[in-house]
Amino acid sequence: MIDKNYAPQEIEQKWYAYWLEQKVFASKPNPNKEAYSIVIPPPNVTGVLHMGHMLNNTIQDVLIRKARMEGKEACWVPGTDHASIATEAKVVAMLKEKGIEKKDITREEFLKHAFEWKDKYGGIILDQLKKLGASCDWDRTRFTMEPSLYQAVIDTFVRLYNKGLIYRGVRMVNWDPQGKTALSDEEVIYKDVQAKLFHIQYPLVDGSGFVTIATTRPETIMADAAICVNPADERYLHLHGKKVRIPLIDREISIIPDEYVTLDFGTGCLKVTPAHDLNDYELGLKHKLPVIDILNDDGTLNEKAILFVGVDRFEARKRIVKQLTEEGYLVKTDEYKSTVGTSERTGAVIEPKLSLQWFMKMEELAKPALDNVMNDTIQLHPAKFKNTYRSWMENVRDWCISRQLWWGQQIPAFYMEDGTVIVARDKQEALRIARDKYQLFALVEDDLTQDPDVLDTWFSSWLWPISVFDGIENPDNEEINYYYPTNDLVTGPDILFFWVARMIMAGYEWRDELPFKNVYLTGIVRDKQGRKMSKSLGNSPDPLELIERFGADGVRSGLLFSAPAGNDLLFDDKLCEQGRNFSNKIWNAFRLLKGLEVVPGTSLPEHVLATVWFESKLNQTITEVQDHFSKFRISDALLSIYNLVWDDFCGKYLEIIKPAYQSPIHADTLDAALGLFDSLMRLMHPYMPFITEEIWQAIDTRAEKATICTAEFPKAGAVNDALIAQFDAMFEVVTKVREIRNSKQLSPKLALPLCIKSDQPTAYTAVEAIMQKLANLESITFINEPIVDAQTFVVKSDQFFVPMANDEDPEVLKAESAKELEYLLGFKKSVEAKLANEKFVQNAKADLVERERQKLSDAENKIKSLQELLARLG
Repeated sequence: MIDKNYAPQEIEQKWYAYWLEQKVFASKPNPNKEAYSIVIPPPNVTGVLHMGHMLNNTIQDVLIRKARMEGKEACWVPGTDHASIATEAKVVAMLKEKGIEKKDITREEFLKHAFEWKDKYGGIILDQLKKLGASCDWDRTRFTMEPSLYQAVIDTFVRLYNKGLIYRGVRMVNWDPQGKTALSDEEVIYKDVQAKLFHIQYPLVDGSGFVTIATTRPETIMADAAICVNPADERYLHLHGKKVRIPLIDREISIIPDEYVTLDFGTGCLKVTPAHDLNDYELGLKHKLPVIDILNDDGTLNEKAILFVGVDRFEARKRIVKQLTEEGYLVKTDEYKSTVGTSERTGAVIEPKLSLQWFMKMEELAKPALDNVMNDTIQLHPAKFKNTYRSWMENVRDWCISRQLWWGQQIPAFYMEDGTVIVARDKQEALRIARDKYQLFALVEDDLTQDPDVLDTWFSSWLWPISVFDGIENPDNEEINYYYPTNDLVTGPDILFFWVARMIMAGYEWRDELPFKNVYLTGIVRDKQGRKMSKSLGNSPDPLELIERFGADGVRSGLLFSAPAGNDLLFDDKLCEQGRNFSNKIWNAFRLLKGLEVVPGTSLPEHVLATVWFESKLNQTITEVQDHFSKFRISDALLSIYNLVWDDFCGKYLEIIKPAYQSPIHADTLDAALGLFDSLMRLMHPYMPFITEEIWQAIDTRAEKATICTAEFPKAGAVNDALIAQFDAMFEVVTKVREIRNSKQLSPKLALPLCIKSDQPTAYTAVEAIMQKLANLESITFINEPIVDAQTFVVKSDQFFVPMANDEDPEVLKAESAKELEYLLGFKKSVEAKLANEKFVQNAKADLVERERQKLSDAENKIKSLQELLARLG
């Protein structure tokens, strides 16, 4: 007995436990099967499931489940990223709650606390993914700080250093005062802000007046090294080489000419602050200006600032503006639209800062990674991202890879007392190198000090597709040779450069091979107002709550109903509601079939014909679905399945074969319907794994340990296009009769006569019984002459008449027919215009062009029939 209502929570828990118990998701190299592998974009160990994860992982699960059903050795590797900045911030906060300051404990003690935190909270997001139905091989779960992956990062650093691609130097970097670490350019998020432009007077030393500069950062004037003007600016020609005093501190600086200054911005005078602006730094190098860094690592002013020492930079700005105003140096303040860089992890405003850091040269590594995306060896979906990718890769900068943190892979650089650096896998190897290279035989390990910094998190995750298969430590092992390169990567366009480009670089550097063949770039999940979902806006629903309300299948399908690759998804709960309604529709259809009384006997001819028709529709849809998948149109594939199930199977096929109330169904008809249902469940399974497993198991007696997860994905058979066209015309007739019934407010139980004027009556005789049932017709008659006193409509070139007592007068019929004719003539004109557009015909898909041509043909036939009808009506 099938339960009346579908109960997703019970069913989901039952089947997920069954899949794990049967090791359905486990994978190992199998030379007799084609490998299909995906590596999960490792979520941060600090993370919990959000809507972006839901979308991303649903798509991955759809791909991996489909591959598994197609007989491939499907392997989806899960794991988490140590997320150095975010995790360290969490651990520091946790320690503070316990009254412990990071500075008061050793590195080893801190790491012990960090691993304890990771063990407690780091697996939460992976457990949440199980609720979604993610079919990862959980026995393969990796973590970027586990020993073998840690060592892979160290080996990579040593290798690239020895190749001359990694170096150490003082450069202007992006400094995060909250995280107290350097960041790469890609970790800086630029935001538009409303700022203030302060006009400040600097008095000339000779007492002859002032020059006025405009700045958004008055708190940095104490670090000024010069005033710069354009040499062509006639206003300041007489000031070249003169000196001014910095307001409030009276330090003298020179006025220098340089074409870097634009004539039309601000006052034409630029304060040059080499320590706190990248462009000023370059200008300072050119003119040999001093570099005065007035900021501490935490964003407070240091003793070099002289004023406001120890005060936070933004508080110092307020105070200095107040003092400049009081002492008469501030001329005016303008509102100004500006852009500020913020830390991708902490949100803090970035400070440009001169710092001794480790860098990686990118130009050589970027070349194969650029070439192989541009020539489509690696394909981005959608391809529109190729231009963005190319722009970044052609202008790639050296990567700042060191971070001033403790949580992460510690840089394998060891310093002797004189500052000499030795890069090696560990201290023992560094000692051996020091003895061999410098003949320092008395040197011991305690004479070497390891660099305290760690490597950027992305420096470990760029190895992910290789390191999860232990391909760095053991480059010729069975797993890396079988599963690598992986097939498809699903991720967001926001980390196209952070992660995707760098994985491609690592692939070609380590294995001279791509890491994946396709990159599917999802859009950003936004609310229905178009805003990006975030905790601060409070517009992001709890994914687990959605699963509780709508079921995992409902949420999965709801998300994918409107998630075309690369385009943002405007999320609304109604999408998940639609997904849940779809689940209920399927459940009720199955209950209907299983609840029928069955009698022996062969199917009625019309039921046999309907089954042949639906098989053609099914085969047609399977072909469509495979085409969509080949183009990574994952949403479009789901919509094709949805329409087949909801409209064609439930709305049409079941209505045809369903017996009258309390009447039995023939066994052959039911078997055919359940066979089709089996195919539909297998077709739908990648999208809706739980309900399809539940129904598939109940359709028939299955073998022990059987699961739909490994059942065969449907293959397309022959399509009878003529039969589909015949049924399409018949369904249109049924719809028109129903419209007449509704417009005349006739009871659905009242059987109506139908007369057909057609040159090919045999097109309807085969489906006559179906038409009679669906439209509730008392009779179908074929005629040679039109019936004037009847409701009439046209399908293709055929005319249909429903004779009715007390019908409206011919004038009303004439008016309605004329109105329809007018509409069709306009419609025909628009289709002709589209087909006359060479660009459309050349660029549109062939089937789309063919559909437009068919529309034109149908319209022309209907126009001809209506014109004949109007001629008869006078």
